[in-house]
Order: sequence, then C-alpha cells, then structure tokens
Amino acid sequence: RSGSAPANAVATFVGSETCAGCHQAEAQLWRGSQHRHAMDHATDTSVLGDFNDASFDHDGVQSRFVRKDGKFLVETDGPDGSLAPFEIKYTFGVDPLQQYLVEFPDGRLQALSLAWDSRPKEKGGQHWFHLYPNEAIRHDDALHWTKLNQNWNFMCAECHSTGVHKNYDAASDRFATTSAEISVGCEACHGQGSRHVRWARDRQSWWPFGKHEDPSMGLLVRFDERSGANWHHDPATGSPERGAAPQILRKEVETCGLCHARRGAFSEAWVPGRWLSDTHAVSGLDRGLYEADGQMRDEVYTYGSFKQSRMFAAGVTCSDCHDPHSAELRISGDATCSQCHAADRYAAATHHHHEKADPPLACASCHMPVRTYMTVDQRHDHSFRVPRPDVSVRLGTPNACTDCHANKSAEWAASAVERWYGPDRKGYQTYAEAFHAAWTDQLNAEKLLAAVAADGGTPGIARASALAELNSHASPATIDLAQAGLADRDPMVRIGALDMLDGMPAAQIWPTASPLLADPSPGVRIRVAGLLASVPVDSLPAPDRARFERAASELIASHRLNADRPESRSALGTFHAQVGRVSEAETEYKAALRLSPQYSPAAVNLADLYRGLGRDGEGEVVLRAAIVASPQDAGAHHALGLALVRLNRPDEALRELRRAAELEPDRARYAYVYAVGLHSMGRASDAITILKDSLARHPDDRDHLAALISFSRDVGDAKAALEYAERLARIVPPDPDLARLIDALRAQAN
Repeated sequence: RSGSAPANAVATFVGSETCAGCHQAEAQLWRGSQHRHAMDHATDTSVLGDFNDASFDHDGVQSRFVRKDGKFLVETDGPDGSLAPFEIKYTFGVDPLQQYLVEFPDGRLQALSLAWDSRPKEKGGQHWFHLYPNEAIRHDDALHWTKLNQNWNFMCAECHSTGVHKNYDAASDRFATTSAEISVGCEACHGQGSRHVRWARDRQSWWPFGKHEDPSMGLLVRFDERSGANWHHDPATGSPERGAAPQILRKEVETCGLCHARRGAFSEAWVPGRWLSDTHAVSGLDRGLYEADGQMRDEVYTYGSFKQSRMFAAGVTCSDCHDPHSAELRISGDATCSQCHAADRYAAATHHHHEKADPPLACASCHMPVRTYMTVDQRHDHSFRVPRPDVSVRLGTPNACTDCHANKSAEWAASAVERWYGPDRKGYQTYAEAFHAAWTDQLNAEKLLAAVAADGGTPGIARASALAELNSHASPATIDLAQAGLADRDPMVRIGALDMLDGMPAAQIWPTASPLLADPSPGVRIRVAGLLASVPVDSLPAPDRARFERAASELIASHRLNADRPESRSALGTFHAQVGRVSEAETEYKAALRLSPQYSPAAVNLADLYRGLGRDGEGEVVLRAAIVASPQDAGAHHALGLALVRLNRPDEALRELRRAAELEPDRARYAYVYAVGLHSMGRASDAITILKDSLARHPDDRDHLAALISFSRDVGDAKAALEYAERLARIVPPDPDLARLIDALRAQAN
C-alpha cells in the first residue's frame, strides 16, 4: 500500500496540537517558546501588564488601564484625539515587552503604542511605557496607534500568527483577516501539514511490511542542511571547516527570514524552504537601514545581517546555534561558539585582550554588538564581524570597542587593536568604503561599487545592494555588471541588477532584461514587468507579449494584495501610467491619498500625471493639499514649485523651490533647481551662493559644477568659472568641448 498522498492533493493546515500527537518532545519545547506566545487572546493568563487602574502620561495624554466585567480596557486618545475606552482583544509578545491589540468594527486590529515592560523590576521593567517616548504623536499622525502604520493586519499578522490571509476589500475598505493558528505554530515554519499527517497514518498501516515510497514524508520542506555537515578544526589554520559544501539555497535561513527579515510581502503563496525573494521584497543594505559597513542601524532584524557573515558563507545555519522549537540557544553563552571555535584559541587572553574585564567578556560582546529597538528590546547584530574601529575613524561607522568604552575615541580603539594584532586589518565585510562613497556622492563611488558587485566572494546581499546603488552611475562597464548579475543564482542579486537598470529607456534594456520575464522567481518576474512597462506591448512578438502580460498580471496581483497601503496603490498607479492606462492610474493615485493624505509621493505622481495631460492647475490643487497634510515634505514643495513654473507664476514657484532646498539640504537636485530658478529671475549672485553652499555637501555633483561655470561667467568671474571647469574635467570622461572651454577661461583669467 502506498504511503504517499496524491501528487495533486492541496496541502492544508492541521494545527500544532495534531503535530504534537507524534512529535511530543518538540511540542513541549515549543509550548514554552516565545513563538507559542507571539499572539494570544487577552486572558488572565496571557496579559502581563498592570490593568488594576494603572495610569500612564505621555505628551499630555493620561491613559488608564482597568479591568471591567472580565475585560481588559484602556482609556486613551482615539482616532479623533478624544479620550475613550477600548477593549484589549489580544496580547502581542511576552519578552522583553508586551503589546496589546484593539479590534475595530471594520476588521482592523490596531497595536497600542503603550506597551508593558515585562522585564523583572530589578532590570528596569514592570511598568508601562510609550514606544515613541521622545515624539509627540497626534491622532492625525500616521504613527498614531489608530492609524495606518500601527495596523496589525498589514504590519504584524504574518509574523505573529500562522497561515494568515489578509482578506482586505478595497471597495469597502474593510478587513476579514483569518489565520490557521493565532500564534506561531509548527506549520508557520514547516508549512501545511496535511500531507505529512496522511503519510504518517498510511505508514502505520503497512509498517513494517511495506517500503517507504515517499522520501519527502509528505512535507513541503525537509530541513536537512545539518545532516552530514560535520564541523572540524583545520589544523593548518585552527579555524572550523564544514565537512560538506553549503547549498546555495539555504532552506532554514530563507524560512526563518519570513519573520526575521526587513521585508514586505507581495504574495501569500510563501512556501517554506524557498527563496524569500519569491514572495517578499527584501530590504538590501539601504541607507538609513544599515551602516555603510553593513552593521544594523534601523530595525532590520537578523536575516540581512546573518547573510553578510562569514559564518553564513561557510555553511552555518540557524539551528546550528538555536534550537528551532524552543528558539533558545542550544548551549548557553560562549559554549555556543565553542561548538566550532576552539576555546583554547579564542577564549584566551591572547585573543580577546580583556583578561581583567569584570564581568568577563562574552564572544558576543565584540562580535555581536547590540542595538536597542522598541525602547527596551536589545538585539544582537548577526553579521559576526571583526570589530573595526579603524573603519570608524575613516567613515564614522560604529564599532564594538567604543560601544563599551563610550568615553574613548575610535582613534584610541584603533590604536589598541593595532598594538594587539598588527597594522594589517582584516575582515570579511569589505564594502564599507563603497557604500559610504555612494551615500556621500563621492567621485570614486562607481569604481568602488563596481568592485563589490563583481566580487563573487562578497555576500550576495551586498552585491545586490551595490548593483542597485549603481543605478545613478550607469556606464558601459556597469551595464556589463548588470548583465552578469541577471545570471546570478540568488534572486536578490538578479533583482539588484534590475534595480540598476531602472530609469533607462525600456526599449534599450528589453534585450537584456526580457528573458527574465520567465525567471523561476516571481519576485524577479514582477520587477522585470515594472521595468519594461513602457515598452508598447503591441509592438512585441506574440511569445514576448504573452510573457510580459503574465508577469504584468503578477505585478498587478501583488499590489492588489496590499491595496490597503498607499505605497502599493501609488506604485500600481505608476504601472498603469507607464502602460498608458491613464484613467486607472488616476484612480490608484487618488485611492492612495484617501488611505493616507500624508503619503505625498502619491500626490507628486498624480500631479505629474496631470502635467502630462496639460492639467497643471489640478496638479497644483493636489500638491497644496499634500503640503497641508505634510508641511515638512520637501518633495511636495519641489513638485509644486515646478508646477508653478509651468503655470507662469515665478515668484510663488521660487518660494516653493527654496522651501524644498531648505527642508532637504542633502538632496542636491533641490538646491540645483532652486539655483536655476534664481538665475532665471536675474539673481545670479544668489544662485551662485546657493550652489556653492550645496557643493560643499556634494563636491562631485556634475550639475552643480556645470551651473557654477555658466553662472560665474555670467557675472564676469572667469577665475571662478575656470576653477569649476577644471574640477568638472577631473570627474567626467574626456570632453573636447570642455577642454576648449577651459582653454578659453584660462585666457580670460590671465
């Protein structure tokens, strides 16, 4: 009798208690884990916070926490800013803090910004606190607990529950979100278990007479990466070596990454063990999220850090260190590390040079520095990097040494490290200079980024990020890099290569990018569809047209899944605009602004759509409304300034362009456009002043230098014009016209 389920059987959820019937030891570990308590109904057992008429004041709002008729209630500022009582329906997490969810009639669950510090009192816990302690968040702010960015259905549900379907209805603006299990159960990691249950039951009926005919055992994924992968010490180096080469697709890491990554879902068809990029847009080493050397900065969780590490490259996987069912370390403290790293070498004072430290330093103290998120939640960086205070000296990145020795300088720490280990500094992550150069507009950014992208020994997440950063440095050499990236086995690298091509004429990149319309990864196909949207479909051969339309359907579906988010509605509007569906584009942009009037990119896009239709007056109305909603948004002011230029109202335009440049001085384009506006109104000296000030922040900006050459000549300052022309000549390819201009300026200056 066969023990396998039909090949076409749809796998369904069976629940963790079904799994526990056979896997009792694993279930026992899971029941005590934070995964098991990631979300729960609010009961006397699950609620940790003080609801005995406790109170908490934040920015003048006095909130109270009470029990009434068996319910947990909070009295706090509601959607209109007025104090009102709200019932706590669910708990969220347990340690080191617990949040609480309130249910609204339209199916939304909203996470309170008031949380309970569940740490012991002696460690500073057991009190209410605000997740944004230094911010005044009013009821009309997107960060207010009743608004968009504290919405459980989109922001939280996928990672705190099992088998979530968001079920948002855009027409009624309501949710009917469901889950297979309220918390993180067995099938959150292993996938739907019905086939495995059938396999197990059928197996009992023929065991021991039959032969096992299903090597997958009915599972969607076999987490077998640790099988046969013994670690040993290389006698030549003293370092650990893995007995079997690591797989390119790392099933455990991709599965854990579903929740332990900075990412956004565009599909609910996630399957454990497959590339996370198939169903989620994974954040790369983006400015603001990571430091230039890849250390975590914003709340990026673990996936992106670990995939940068030498340990990941060598074949270490999550369960080498963590028990997957309890989510605790397999062995406490440094013993986790000494599973592979010889203690007599690495625990010695000759390695750590902190023999007098009290308490003694742990391996993680130097190689896994912590950052604090959500006010009290300390998290370790999992890139396992060698501390590099010398990089801190050059680039201003953090380092573990001065994290502890806060009263010392990076120079002091770098000097100490050099005394201990010599002047030749080494480290696995070697791309800090490249990203720093890109983020600070340095002349050598293209060369450094290209080197990172071309180095097959560099972590894939860094190569993907370098390719994306090269978008503003396109050249024949970087196009070759993009072509190589499009053939990479890691879909994140392929997506990075596509990001690099964004902005180039779609017809020009069609031969390079269009083959990926049939890529095995849906994430890649969707990115290609967006990239090639402006190519007239009717001009394509039938097979190409069919592939594009299939990928375009996937792109549209990805945005429809997130129709509750203004960024998805706006992105879908942009796609419609690119393919010529103007009415649909307008509808999507307006929907985005209904969801969040503060989401000014939708207003800018809608105004730009109106510009193309000769309707700048309507664009002005849209942009002014966006500025009322977000008065500090530089992009809206800049777009309004350009619209007013087209409406022939230069004085008003100049005020808006100036405001944009003031609000965002790091955006070189805003200063440049404002200066051009000043010059056009006969204020050349003021324009030069603005550009010189901005050039100090963007010393290699070609537009700035070109404008300063022209404006300096207009005011008769040939010497200044010559200086700027010579600077421009040093950063652009040889240009005969520029060479002749320099000769003429030299003659004038002399």
